[in-house]
Amino acid sequence: MVSAAPAASQRHNLGPIEQLPIGEGRMFLVGHVPVAVFRTRSGQVYATQALCTHKGGPLADGIIGGQTLVCPLHAYKFNLSTGQPIGHECKALKTYPLSVSEDGDILLTISTRFQSGEDAASSVASADIASPSLGRD
Repeated sequence: MVSAAPAASQRHNLGPIEQLPIGEGRMFLVGHVPVAVFRTRSGQVYATQALCTHKGGPLADGIIGGQTLVCPLHAYKFNLSTGQPIGHECKALKTYPLSVSEDGDILLTISTRFQSGEDAASSVASADIASPSLGRD
């Protein structure tokens, strides 16, 4: 049995954590890949693909509460930790491992495959025709 070689990855320094206000998100371009980075009110930091899988909304402009991200376009919800949709059917978000260094810098790890732009566009699913559930927590 032949096992596939693990995808190569690279760590990127996105800058100081202070540039990311508590309770908000910001978009970063990592190589050719747009990534949304969020800092929750509890201080946890998460990274996902920048565009919603429902209709391509800008997730960095979304609302976060706990570990839930709400897309600003159609209120689709996602778990920040796993990228899984909450309460609706659409493709899960890609998530990226990150950490905060001892110096307070945000360090994001991303596959070199995505840095070149390969498969980056495939992270947004085709438009969903069904109307979204707008249930609120």
